[in-house]
Amino acid sequence: MRRGIVTAALATTAVLAALAAGPGSAAAADPGPPQPHRQVQVEIPGPESGTGETLAGSGHALVPSNGQGKPAPHLSAPAAVAADGQVTKMIDNGSTADRLDVVIIGDGYTADQLAQFHADAKEKWGEVTGVEPYTTYQNLFNVWTVDAVSAQSGVSGDPAKGDVKNTALGAYFWCDGVERLLCVDQDKVDSYVAKAPRADLVIVLANSAKYGGAGYNEPSKTLGYEGISTASAGNAKSGQVAIHETGHSLGKLADEYFYPGTPGYEHYSGPEAVQPDISILPADQMAAQRTKWYRWLGETSPDGGTVGAYEGGGYYVTGLYRPTDASIMRVLGKPFNLPGVEAMIAGFYRHASIATAGTPTTRTLRSYDTAKVTVPRLAGARQLDVRWYLDGKELKRYAGRTAVPVRGLGLGRGDHRLTVRVADRTPSVRDPAIAAGLRGSVEWGVRR
Repeated sequence: MRRGIVTAALATTAVLAALAAGPGSAAAADPGPPQPHRQVQVEIPGPESGTGETLAGSGHALVPSNGQGKPAPHLSAPAAVAADGQVTKMIDNGSTADRLDVVIIGDGYTADQLAQFHADAKEKWGEVTGVEPYTTYQNLFNVWTVDAVSAQSGVSGDPAKGDVKNTALGAYFWCDGVERLLCVDQDKVDSYVAKAPRADLVIVLANSAKYGGAGYNEPSKTLGYEGISTASAGNAKSGQVAIHETGHSLGKLADEYFYPGTPGYEHYSGPEAVQPDISILPADQMAAQRTKWYRWLGETSPDGGTVGAYEGGGYYVTGLYRPTDASIMRVLGKPFNLPGVEAMIAGFYRHASIATAGTPTTRTLRSYDTAKVTVPRLAGARQLDVRWYLDGKELKRYAGRTAVPVRGLGLGRGDHRLTVRVADRTPSVRDPAIAAGLRGSVEWGVRR
């Protein structure tokens, strides 16, 4: 299973179907006609629970990358043709080169429903940024919407399995026979993603209130994005599915749920896992070997309880441990645990920069110039650390400033180097290797 243990064998189709069906549902007996397109692996959200915890996932399925293989709808109305593919920068926090760019596309929205799509996109992004560490780091993101105009409103499989809608992205419930699995045609999705200036992460919102979603966490080889999360725009738990999926795509986190009573998943006996949130080591051995999340052991975690080593995770009931009992990587509606927050921050910084030159660095600055740097603000009291250096010596009087006039530097004759260094000294990161990546700098040549 991808994202599980790299050495674990793939589950059989029968096991996947049993896991996908979940309590109270049944997998379809008819597999449908053969698909000529390649198969992609998607994560299936857990069965919805009206009273207790809703597990974040219930297995994986191999599904056709082209969905149901139906042709794209033909748009004839001039207004629909004109609106289709329009790009809007919903959240603007800077250049695409220095921000993590999220592209949101809707499916099942007709031309006269695009205003609703934009409202839904804003609401769903608000759900995402309501969860840490997205809340603190929301200004590291740009969010783009791309209008995909559908010929019909709604998506296939809603409300009933046999309902078929002619939509721009071909979204459909009952994918692989699982009602809550919401699949799309990836080629059609990519045709709209390509219209945005850049994409690091893609969210597809279905015009539906039905619970469901899917995680396509294979990075795009052509467009570069980390993955696609699908979700129903009108369902609150579906938004949590999307957040969980970003734990895989951005945080490179493993699933922390497991499969009781499922043959083949009783016990894991393989080598150490590569993901940061599952391990073969109990807490005492982890601490002794100073590995995995040992730096967080004993700390109170946002998802409740204390960070330790809780047996069960990576799909296996025993033999693998997770940091806490129930983070969002196991249960929808929960926060990321402390090791998960650290991993997500590392993921943010793989795409975003915290020091952007506001004054060009391609020319030598003179006394009439001002060196400027753009530094994103964090949500909350804690801000990024900004320090200035002239020829390697810190100019302490300029600490925290984002603009420094050259005439105030007291330059001697000749050429000099002016450098600004920005660092994120967050207490949410304890791994020195990750902390080393939470920095940025800009340098200018200056001359008296």
